[in-house]
Amino acid sequence: MRKRRVILLGATGSIGSSAIKVAETIPDRMQIIGMAANRNARLLAQAANRALPEAICLVDAAHLDELRSSLEYSPEILTGETGLETLARMGGADLVLVAIVGTTGLRPALAAIETGKDLAVASKEILVMAGETVMTQASQKGIKVLPVDSEHNAIFQCLEGKPKHEISSLILTASGGPFRKLSSDRLASVTVADALNHPTWKMGRKISIDSATLFNKGLEMIEARWLFDIPMGQVQVLVHPQSIVHSMVEFVDGSLLAQLSHSDMCFPIQYAVTWPERIPNALKPLRLAELGRLEFEEPRYDDFPALRLAREAGEMGGTMPAVLNAANEIAVEAFLEGRITFPRIWSLVEEAMNRSDNFARPSLDDIIHADGQARDLVRGALAQ
Repeated sequence: MRKRRVILLGATGSIGSSAIKVAETIPDRMQIIGMAANRNARLLAQAANRALPEAICLVDAAHLDELRSSLEYSPEILTGETGLETLARMGGADLVLVAIVGTTGLRPALAAIETGKDLAVASKEILVMAGETVMTQASQKGIKVLPVDSEHNAIFQCLEGKPKHEISSLILTASGGPFRKLSSDRLASVTVADALNHPTWKMGRKISIDSATLFNKGLEMIEARWLFDIPMGQVQVLVHPQSIVHSMVEFVDGSLLAQLSHSDMCFPIQYAVTWPERIPNALKPLRLAELGRLEFEEPRYDDFPALRLAREAGEMGGTMPAVLNAANEIAVEAFLEGRITFPRIWSLVEEAMNRSDNFARPSLDDIIHADGQARDLVRGALAQ
């Protein structure tokens, strides 16, 4: 039995909060020795005062005084994106859990791999933007990339080392979001509050909008393609509003394996930390008889084009997934600010993809350039 010494990037979000809870529940198996946040100094200090990591990083140094005044002990304090990379390289750690929304987590993730640390990935953007680079470098270093997203963690559990030639398809389940039953002619009039009202999960604003548009599931399709080295054509999506079956694997003999649990991110976080072992916890067990029924349905591909766009980007590969991700980030930001309608998110992403060049086998600089160019394209479209 070994204890994982963990660096937590993204300590103040929902994943970070769940990770701290897991560490407190299984202190003999998980210790957080480093943590980081973007700009919320007060919440970072609260998290640090609970977990007592040796080092912390606040990316936005403008709030450094607030952080220092809120701390109840004296850890090493780092700042900026260089501070994130320094933290990811920190000696004594064997696992870096990346739970940073957006592209900021990419360089520290690569730094963790470079220094021989296993990677637990809760940030989709890392594998969407640079899946080929991340997985290739991880393979060369002989380290594990452990999925924390509930869907990918479920597939990871179902596969358990099965060879690729036995896999027919990976089936990602989607709650369908708050507009699963809404008629297409009403989508243009939905409000930000409507879109943030997720029926199952309590999440941050950006990921809640992604769940409503189904871009969240589209990004997960690309992520699964790289995590499990499976062609995009074998990655499928099935709507499952109860969010109990977190994903499934269909094998060539027609058998389906599924992973089920209540909707609580502590489950996949704990498994990523204790893998390949399973240990007891205080989380609520699943009682199937109490559920009554589980429902499944096909996604509404025409009304929610995010899945089509993500599949196209994933099949094209190269820098196109980075374009899709970056364009979506700016479009979601505009929607949250009340500047565009809900369906305009999809059209802005499609326009950016159509206007962007694609570079096969891109370098990290190519990926960052494509990301920036896509953001500029969407900002330009919004300005017009």
